[in-house]
Amino acid sequence: MKLTQEQMAEKTAELKAYIAEHKNVDGPLMPILQKAQNLFGYLSYETMELISDEMDVPVSDIFGIATFYAQFSLRPTGDNVISVCTGTACYVKGAASVLDAVKKELNIEAGETTEDGKFSIRDTRCLGCCGLAPVMMINDDVYGRMTPDAVKGILAKY
Repeated sequence: MKLTQEQMAEKTAELKAYIAEHKNVDGPLMPILQKAQNLFGYLSYETMELISDEMDVPVSDIFGIATFYAQFSLRPTGDNVISVCTGTACYVKGAASVLDAVKKELNIEAGETTEDGKFSIRDTRCLGCCGLAPVMMINDDVYGRMTPDAVKGILAKY
C-alpha cells in the first residue's frame, strides 16, 4: 500500500490523535501498535519512533513488542494476506504441502510479498480451526480441509 504524502500526513495525524486519547490508560501500547498497523499496513521504524516520541517510551521497548507478537509486521504486506496454519493438527493433515503450493503459485516464500503488492504469505502456528485442518486464511476468509490442488482456484478469487 503506497501512500501519497497527503495520505501519510492524514494517517499520522490520526495516529497522533489516537495516541493522545489512549496514552494515559493502562496497557496502551498494544492497541496503539494495532492502530498504527491498521493505518499504515505495517510498523515501520519511523512509525515506531513516532510512537516512542509521543508515548515517551524507548523505541527498543516498542520494537520488542512488535517483534514478539506475530500479528505485527515490520515490512509492508500485500493487499491480501495469506496465512497457512502449520500447527500440529494442520501439519499432520498436510499443511506443508498446502504452504508449498501457495509459495509455488505466487513464486515467493513465507514472510514475503509479491512484487505487485497483491499477496503476502504467513506461516502461522495456529488459526484456531483445528477441526477443519489443514486451514488457510486469506484476509478474514477461512478455507478448511485444504489440498494443494485447491490453492490455485482460491487464489484466483483474489
